[in-house]
Amino acid sequence: MPARRPAAARVTAAAPADSPALRALFPAGVVAAELHGPGDVSLLHPDEIACVVHAVSARAGEFAAGRLCARRALAQLGIVDFPLRMAADRSAVWPPTVVGSISHTAGYCGAVAGERAKFGGLGLDTEVVAAVGAQLWPRLCAPLELTRLHALPAAHRPRAAALMFSAKEAFYKAQYPLLGARLEFDDVMIEAACPDAGLDSRADGGSGEFTVIAGEAVALRLSGQRLRGRYRFHDGFVSAGIALLSGR
Repeated sequence: MPARRPAAARVTAAAPADSPALRALFPAGVVAAELHGPGDVSLLHPDEIACVVHAVSARAGEFAAGRLCARRALAQLGIVDFPLRMAADRSAVWPPTVVGSISHTAGYCGAVAGERAKFGGLGLDTEVVAAVGAQLWPRLCAPLELTRLHALPAAHRPRAAALMFSAKEAFYKAQYPLLGARLEFDDVMIEAACPDAGLDSRADGGSGEFTVIAGEAVALRLSGQRLRGRYRFHDGFVSAGIALLSGR
């Protein structure tokens, strides 16, 4: 019997598009796609629909957006009609020759993919800047990060905090295929190349690099890796991306 389609299948949604802006957060060889708004559940593979058959409409549309962006990215690598099933840990199951990452938040979704022969892990994360409120900062920041955050001008702090959150999430996703580590927010610190530049919460836009300062245990296991990524602010969001190489 075919899988029952969730109510979100009736929502008319835009199609994902290739994303040069997200691709620019990563080294050459990574492809990217993005979508504003929910995904069309009716376009999912039956195996993907089975993952959200009992989900509420909003969750189904969010899931569909991620899978459709991922398939758009895979098509750029010459892989079509591959259903991205859900693993036991709820992560997407990519083709054996590919690593990838999906991020979805309120009203926006992105996905990146690259060949496993070159990349050991990719991490993409997008956050709504305004949603990373001050009440969350002690949970998201290591003590030194929190001290540095409060030393910034007040207008800069919301975007700086959102950047740290997004960069950490991106790194956690990138390291997982290599290490399988369940990291806490204080296991790594983030240093932005120019932490004060372009971080005024009243403005949009701006981009730069960030560096991941990992704890000793993680750093030893990733010895030789360049733990540096890129970020950009756009449309009220911050997106961060980082790639780890294979064979290291």
